[in-house]
Amino acid sequence: MMENVMTTALIIGGGVAGPTSAIALRKAGIKSVVYEAYDRTADGIGANLVLAVNGYRALLELGVDHLSAGFDIPRYRYHLGSGRVLAQVRNGRPLPDGTVARAITRSDLYASLRDEAIDQGIQIEFGKRLVDTEVTADGVIAYFADGTEARGDLLIGADGAHSVVRRVINQGEVPMRFNHMVTTSGYAHGVDVPNEPGTEFMYLGKRSFFCYIPSDDGTIWWYAAPTWPDEPTSDDLAAITPRQWRARLREMFTDDNSAAVEIIDATEEITPPRPIYDLPTVPVWRNERMVIIGDACHAVSPSGGQGVSMSVEDAVELGRCLRDIPDIPTALERYERIRRERVEKVVEFGSSSSRSIAVRGQVRRIARDVFLPIAFNQKAAEKDLENMSWLYDHRIDWDEPVTV
Repeated sequence: MMENVMTTALIIGGGVAGPTSAIALRKAGIKSVVYEAYDRTADGIGANLVLAVNGYRALLELGVDHLSAGFDIPRYRYHLGSGRVLAQVRNGRPLPDGTVARAITRSDLYASLRDEAIDQGIQIEFGKRLVDTEVTADGVIAYFADGTEARGDLLIGADGAHSVVRRVINQGEVPMRFNHMVTTSGYAHGVDVPNEPGTEFMYLGKRSFFCYIPSDDGTIWWYAAPTWPDEPTSDDLAAITPRQWRARLREMFTDDNSAAVEIIDATEEITPPRPIYDLPTVPVWRNERMVIIGDACHAVSPSGGQGVSMSVEDAVELGRCLRDIPDIPTALERYERIRRERVEKVVEFGSSSSRSIAVRGQVRRIARDVFLPIAFNQKAAEKDLENMSWLYDHRIDWDEPVTV
């Protein structure tokens, strides 16, 4: 292994990819500082998610302890809106130590990674919203909205789907793709619903997709993905009051044989509808001193369940490349070669998943409900899981050297 001459990496974004990148760089012997746009932590912000087993494996490769927040979710069960069970499938194969996919709130995952980074002595600065960057002869400068700046050898754009770093590297905006759906979620209390610990209940409803997960403490975590034919503007969505949105959701699931309406009624606060976008491809990931990772370069539809996991995988692979290849441009080029094909395949997988759960017209929905039970039986679902080994069984070995 060659000695790394880099002194400091500037990491823009304090979500999942940012702190994970900082942890990976520290493990590689590289100092970094994380700059988060918000002036406080993300505690209490964000909905729930499932960290897929491949993403969990990548996180463990960094030496991070198993997550204490959240609960295991090793399987999911598909239903039609009629209540008919289509199949029950493992949520990826367990790791050798028994680790399985983990349901966790986005806030708790942020906090876990942030606390791990701070415990390792990594500096995190809040209230630092990036507005521009400049590549110099010997490094890079980050300019923030508060008038301050930071200098380093490398800048990592972990600043999400609306990345400033991506816009700078690509010299303009890269359009995102609307998936013709919105997402909404919440937490229900005091409601008695069909419950099997460790199972994610998914319903392909007559008007919308609905999913709920019973947590260990009895709270019901849920999300829905209503079809939305035309891309809404922020004003369109802002015009929908919480009361109107609740009533609209109830109406979507009234004719389904599921617990959706009961769960919605038992939810104190429902998140406003948010459009689902993805990034099929980003032309340029890097220049000689800057690189983008996570949602900044491959935002995945949440229907694929892989957005967070891809961010973690990115961070680990980037750390390995920068550890073993002392020339920064060469290391970034190698990182892109390792990651691009996989993440673009995952984005398309997420987009395909969105199309499969969208409800586009009564005729198509009836055809789906007639033919899906024939095609999607238990045996076929288990075979499909075997075919998904490229996704869930992916392993990054931190100790394996990276070569040019």
